[in-house]
Amino acid sequence: MGSITLVSDGSTDVTILSNIFIDDYMKDANDAQLKIYLYLLRMLQAHEDISISDIADKFNHTEKDVMRALCYWEKCQVLSLEYAADKSLAGIRLCTLSSKKNQQDTVSAQSLQVPARTITVMSHQTISSPYEKPLYTADQLKAFGDQENTAQLFFVAEQYLGRTLTPNDMKSILFFSDRLHFSDDLIDYLLQYCVERGKRDFRYIEKVAIGWAEAGVTTPAEAEKQASRYDKSVYSIMNALGKTSSPAKNEIAYIQRWTKDFGFELDIILEACGRTVLATDKHRFAYADRILEAWYKAGVHHVSDISGLDISHQRDKAAKPARTGSTAEYNRFMHSNYDFDALEKELLKG
Repeated sequence: MGSITLVSDGSTDVTILSNIFIDDYMKDANDAQLKIYLYLLRMLQAHEDISISDIADKFNHTEKDVMRALCYWEKCQVLSLEYAADKSLAGIRLCTLSSKKNQQDTVSAQSLQVPARTITVMSHQTISSPYEKPLYTADQLKAFGDQENTAQLFFVAEQYLGRTLTPNDMKSILFFSDRLHFSDDLIDYLLQYCVERGKRDFRYIEKVAIGWAEAGVTTPAEAEKQASRYDKSVYSIMNALGKTSSPAKNEIAYIQRWTKDFGFELDIILEACGRTVLATDKHRFAYADRILEAWYKAGVHHVSDISGLDISHQRDKAAKPARTGSTAEYNRFMHSNYDFDALEKELLKG
């Protein structure tokens, strides 16, 4: 990694930290992420040049740890990584922070995320996306294989998978190390986690790895916590819909739609599940999906928002023509009969 130039007009005697960062962002960050962000602020205001290796040495982290932390803060919109025309990392732009509550409650909050300061990065590393798997060459794979720890990593992978690794398998492991910046311990845990769930396909393993990277996971302990949180949420939803078995592929597709596409917290999903169980014994996932889709279109963010829609629905139940706006979508769902077999097939095609 090359040097990084930081420029600021502020005093070098103090480092200014936003109260919004303390209130909204600090509690979710791990030790490495906090140290690296605070150090960026410190060095920026001191007008001193730094490099990724400097930061790694300062806190006894690896350069991969530093890159993981930067990707985490970019995901949180605390900073953004800028790329040159050749897709190499060219700068780090620190953003003026806005409250997470404001981001959720108002569309205009995005306008508060204006660029504050820019850190220039000199790097030869080509990156098209933080989590996009590159097309590694045979030379790159050989260079990775020549590293001291790689042979042990490949051996461990073969023991978990019960077969000899193919070149494509090895490139996936290189991807975990090179692009996702996973430590050897985290790669070991990733393989163990997937194999224990009967998943030996590297396409599946890559999806799990990217999910962990997006969540800022850096250690096996954090991965275990992330996996436990995911499993708990999934099985809570399954139980709420009267399901006692492990989720099928189509059921996972629904749950991911509700949590990722709609962005609903678990309490809202469980509320829809409770209403579904009272309404029907068949096609409960499809029925719950229609409820949650209506709430999503109506702008529901909290469970308390739902009661307002219920009241509006009761008031408008007999009104002709139907009112326009977000509550109209909700009312149309409450009045309609759907072919849930067809709806389920349609969703799974997407």
